[in-house]
Amino acid sequence: MKCIVLAAGYATRLYPLTRDFPKPLLGVGGKPILDWLIDDAASMVDAFVVVTNHRFYEHFLRWKEGKEQRIIVLDDGTESNEARLGAVRDIRFALDALAIDEDCAVMAGDNLLDFSLKGFLSYALRAGTSCVMCHEEPRIEALRKTGVIEFDEAGIITSYQEKPQTPRGRYAVPPFYYYLAEDIRRIPEALGQGCGFDAPGSFAAWLSRRAPVHAYVMPGRRYDIGDMESYLKVQRAFEAGAFSTGG
Repeated sequence: MKCIVLAAGYATRLYPLTRDFPKPLLGVGGKPILDWLIDDAASMVDAFVVVTNHRFYEHFLRWKEGKEQRIIVLDDGTESNEARLGAVRDIRFALDALAIDEDCAVMAGDNLLDFSLKGFLSYALRAGTSCVMCHEEPRIEALRKTGVIEFDEAGIITSYQEKPQTPRGRYAVPPFYYYLAEDIRRIPEALGQGCGFDAPGSFAAWLSRRAPVHAYVMPGRRYDIGDMESYLKVQRAFEAGAFSTGG
């Protein structure tokens, strides 16, 4: 399988730290955020396709030098936050640029986990469907800022809302997905029908209404690095030994 890594954002909430440097390459625990994810999943992935923007393209080219994993860096051609393609259109860009026609994992390059991605990928292979990760979220305000799902006893999603003001479910979906080849190739169809393109979960939400999509309940915690406070928090947590990413 291929793993498409979404790394084309401009991280404006972390300025000035990320004005001229990509957020996924910021250091945590002695290595870049993205390295934790890639090192963890490498044994189950044939190649990592990192989609970035023109401003940060050279940073990622230098970063991948000398790495053992097969890493392909793509420049989506954008140069500002206002001109960004959005996550779903960046996935389509990667599929078209490399003529990818196989199952794909998709993940954001700026999150850390205190559990291994291999559990999620193994679950998806057993399920035989497209899959999303999820975790229980008791805070209404947090649910209003993310994808929210409900699922049946078999784990199949029955409701998927993207940033709902009135959440029906209590399970939040972080940006980690697994798509069957026949599902991910439907992105042009989804966009043509008005599917949102900025939030990465918009396509998963669209797909869940047309094909079976399983939900994998995370066995641990996800650390979303969105602003300076959350970045400093995750560094303090790592230094204190509160989690061990890439286990």
